[in-house]
Amino acid sequence: MTTRHRYKPMLAKEAKAPFTDIDWIFEVKWDGFRALAYIAHGAVSLRSRNNKELLGNFPELQELTQQSKRMILDGEIVLLNKGKVDFQTLLERGQATAPTDITLKATRSPAVYVVFDILEKDGKPLAHLPLMERKRILKESLRETKHVLLSDYVEEEGEAYYEAAIQKDLEGVVAKRKGSAYTAGLRSGDWLKIKKRRSCDCVIFGYTQGTGTRANTFGALMLGLYGKKEQAVFVGKVGTGFLQATLKTLLAEFKKIETDTAPFEADVAEKVTWLKPVLVCEVAYQVVTRDGRLRMPRFLRLRKDKQPKDCTLDQLGEAKALLEYTAKRNFAKTAEPKPETPSNNETSKIFVIQEHHARRLHYDFRLERGGVLKSWAVPKGIPASPDEKRLAVQVEDHPTEYAQFEGEIPKGEYGAGRVIIWDKGTYKTKVWSEKMVEVVLAGEKLKGRYVLVPLKKAGEKNWLMLKAKD
Repeated sequence: MTTRHRYKPMLAKEAKAPFTDIDWIFEVKWDGFRALAYIAHGAVSLRSRNNKELLGNFPELQELTQQSKRMILDGEIVLLNKGKVDFQTLLERGQATAPTDITLKATRSPAVYVVFDILEKDGKPLAHLPLMERKRILKESLRETKHVLLSDYVEEEGEAYYEAAIQKDLEGVVAKRKGSAYTAGLRSGDWLKIKKRRSCDCVIFGYTQGTGTRANTFGALMLGLYGKKEQAVFVGKVGTGFLQATLKTLLAEFKKIETDTAPFEADVAEKVTWLKPVLVCEVAYQVVTRDGRLRMPRFLRLRKDKQPKDCTLDQLGEAKALLEYTAKRNFAKTAEPKPETPSNNETSKIFVIQEHHARRLHYDFRLERGGVLKSWAVPKGIPASPDEKRLAVQVEDHPTEYAQFEGEIPKGEYGAGRVIIWDKGTYKTKVWSEKMVEVVLAGEKLKGRYVLVPLKKAGEKNWLMLKAKD
């Protein structure tokens, strides 16, 4: 599709805190892909901030052609998973290239286009009009559909709206001056973004070589946190947020603690100088990705008041679910799957039992729950009758992709040995609590009720598995 004029999106400056003002409106700040939609003559083009065509990756947004008016719209492509914004899955969709993969992802994880502004209607420019007039025209002109939504907003009550957004685990809000024009391509003080800031205290395990203006200092810090048994887990790099004086001060401290020992294997292209784990820094970040990396990290300060051993994965809350799994594996050597896209399917939960010929033969019992596979190792096999009881040791959560895994884990890697799928199918949950897990399996071999009960006196990871009477 061609158009006579391409716009650049209006940008927002950062505000230090939420505020209340009668001259402003407040909208949700969506964590997605900003896109301008050019709609005319039954065709549509969706353009990113750098003018890349996005429609090929999001074919469901062809729905925009159902609009009866010629329009140029501004909005955000977002993906919702269980009612929450899922940027990681959206990012994976944006990186897909194969047509069959794009179609499959569009079916499994459909996106929506949330519209918050209108720049032209029927060839008439509107950007010079006050914001509230553009909002009126947009509401009259846009027809909401399955994948096209109109952004809601509130007037004046910015602080209350911000708190409501944060409670719903959204990224924050955008404040917009009511009388402002649309200044394309500019970062205007008429739009202000107010974001929730997550932060965690990380151990500095190393640094990468700097380039350009930072050639004499360093490029980025290698960050890690401690998991179980004080195992160091790589959580990403941070290369922004440094003052020039801070760069020089940190480098001077680094020279005293350099080491040849790498605490973990990190998939980075740059040369890394490793450090003894004695320094802690606070880092702000947006979210934790499914492969256990801090997204958009920013250095805040050095924390000399905190001990490295206190920097644990627990700071990341629920986001740490698959970090232990990722930390134990070198995906350059093992064919086991990396964590990727969580399942959106709430009605059909899967289970799998894998025969694992590791140092000792055992069976891995895995139940899909909360976007991961909750997992237990059962040394003596799954009980075949109500008279049999088996010890089941709970292990780290695995990604849902692991349900399809069969193959040889190389020697020297965690869990080395052959893995074979012994049984698989779906299940229904009868009870899932701290005191008991009861499920009904519908597998190729196993069918019926199975129960797991924690043996707290025998250790927090030890459970008793039994087949219940049907």
